Amino acid sequence: MPAHEDSGTIRDNGLDVFRDPASVAVVGASADPAKWGYWLARGALRGRSRRSVHLVTRRSPEVQGFPVAVSLRDLPEVPELVAFCVPAGEVDSVVEDALDLGVRGLLGITAGVPDERRLAARVAAAGARMIGPSSLGLVDAAADLHIAWGDFPPGELAVISQSGQVGSEIALLAKRSGLGISRFVSVGSQADVTAAELLENLLDHDRTRAVGVYLESFRDGRRLFEAMRALRAAGKPVLLLAAGGSVAGARAARSHTSALTSPMELVDAACRAAGAVRVETPSALVGAAAFLLTAPLPAGLRTGIISDSGGQGALAADCASRCGLDVPQLGESTMAALAHDLPAGAGTTNPVDLAGAGERNLGTYRDTVAALLVSGDVDSVLLSGYFGRYGLDSPALAPAEQQVAAELARVVRDHGRPLVLHSMGADGDTARLLREAGVPVFPTVEAATEALACAAELRARPGRAVEPVVPAACPDEAGYWPARALLSGAGVTFPAARVVRDAQDIGDAADELRAPYVLKAGWLAHKTEVGGVRVGLRDRRDALDAFARMRERLGEGEYVLEEQDLRPGAIEMIAGGRRDTHLGPVVTVGAGGVEAELHRDTVTECAPVDLDTARRMIAALRCAPLLAGWRGRPAVDVEALAETVVAVSGLIAQLPLDEAEVEVNPLRVAPSGVIAVDALLITHHDDTPKTKEMT
Repeated sequence: MPAHEDSGTIRDNGLDVFRDPASVAVVGASADPAKWGYWLARGALRGRSRRSVHLVTRRSPEVQGFPVAVSLRDLPEVPELVAFCVPAGEVDSVVEDALDLGVRGLLGITAGVPDERRLAARVAAAGARMIGPSSLGLVDAAADLHIAWGDFPPGELAVISQSGQVGSEIALLAKRSGLGISRFVSVGSQADVTAAELLENLLDHDRTRAVGVYLESFRDGRRLFEAMRALRAAGKPVLLLAAGGSVAGARAARSHTSALTSPMELVDAACRAAGAVRVETPSALVGAAAFLLTAPLPAGLRTGIISDSGGQGALAADCASRCGLDVPQLGESTMAALAHDLPAGAGTTNPVDLAGAGERNLGTYRDTVAALLVSGDVDSVLLSGYFGRYGLDSPALAPAEQQVAAELARVVRDHGRPLVLHSMGADGDTARLLREAGVPVFPTVEAATEALACAAELRARPGRAVEPVVPAACPDEAGYWPARALLSGAGVTFPAARVVRDAQDIGDAADELRAPYVLKAGWLAHKTEVGGVRVGLRDRRDALDAFARMRERLGEGEYVLEEQDLRPGAIEMIAGGRRDTHLGPVVTVGAGGVEAELHRDTVTECAPVDLDTARRMIAALRCAPLLAGWRGRPAVDVEALAETVVAVSGLIAQLPLDEAEVEVNPLRVAPSGVIAVDALLITHHDDTPKTKEMT
């Protein structure tokens, strides 16, 4: 399928050979079930009714009852796809044979292959493609293609994994949850074919309805997340599992905003822009996929909880709240209707406690779920407890329980809101019936609430296009003044100021500006640490005295005299960001000032952002109530702050260099507007950072 390059051009990426090849050869096939070659051969042979399958080995005259060839050159035809699991020292000769014969696709299982770059270059020069090396295999249910260790029941979940073992775990957990795999690819070392290309290749894969991805690096991050956004737009939501805090090119941060933003926060920002969701564990990925492949997305976070145990209901409410779901009190009319139908002592607020009514009449589960779904008070319902276990413990109750389950599924279809079941009998027939009818079932309440929260997040974040920006020129001069001009040109407001180099300049500037003043050593990176900034200079004499003392200590240079912002009611914020090498430009807003690292209250999004996105970022901060007016304090100009975030984000997006950083801290936000009183611009040329600080 065509793939989009970063430049916007389209090329044929040659990956169709990995979807439904006309012929397959397994080099290193084995009769030993403990060997990779056994499982690759076994899987490949399953598809022999659809394609020709050839086995190649020097170690056995036959494998699993089928004849073998000694080398690829001895085969009766040139296979389209060759999978190899041979010792690392034999890889070069196998690949050379394959390329000389005209093989189009290679699947490298072998690990520890020397000089993978040279091997990949040889493959590319021959016009072929290679997945791996160090791949754990490839499966495509739509084409009956199975070249991997293990069993992969067919289904609708695609798994693309940088770790074969993690990918296999996801597939196994999916199997246990009743889900099947539409396509499985272990990308291995990505010497040639990348995870981004494989995601793009799923866009027209009809069997796939949801995608699970495991990644340990984001070297092609912008293309990866653009592929995720395209998949979301195609109705195939992506669930991302990422390893550790080392992703996204972690390095020593020079600005406060970069230090405050972890690599995972950059990944989360990219996910939000792409309309994807990051999960924490393989089981959470599978749980979310189970929801997405069976139930409608909730319209919001409001969750009604029903249980046949007060304790389980309380625990479910706690879990829901921890996941970010809302457990609102039900409306008066809803509570009155529930109280009429449930026994005395039942809880009707939310959670709803059936107080044993379900045991006396299984239909109570159906009626209570229906009452909540139709009420308009909630966006989804979580049923937690014993339902699904009745038929397992008392077989005589199985028909009645399954009848109620079928009716529950019908109620869900009629009202279009999701029902999630946490059942103590999640592996029974009733649970299976519900799953097949569109009601996700989970063995733990944690799994149920995590999946529901993930689905709600997907509904709330459909993704947004982050349009590329034409790079602009960056000032060559180091120091405050040229960088201030750059930020001012982007729309950031600064106090009036003048460049000063001697006593005459100080006197002239003091006559032109309004006291009190701030004096800064404009060329220094960290002024406060060396006494390079003085505030509260009351008049011309103070300014002259401060300049003389500072110049005596720091020497000649470009100093700046600036008007000090003393507006009442101002709150110090921070706005900044960077151009990450792998994920592109991101912008951050948060609580600022000298205590920014202490508060660690920030929100980050991909840049540039529009006003609506900037407003949502600010509203998501813990300090947002302070901005709106706290305990009698006046509200500050949040709209001006949002406009400044938009301006900073646009500047970040325009910077021509990766790993550049921009920061304005503090931004003094008052009822009368926003003024930047400190700023920093860092650009990295090659391995030598060039700092331009504005303080």
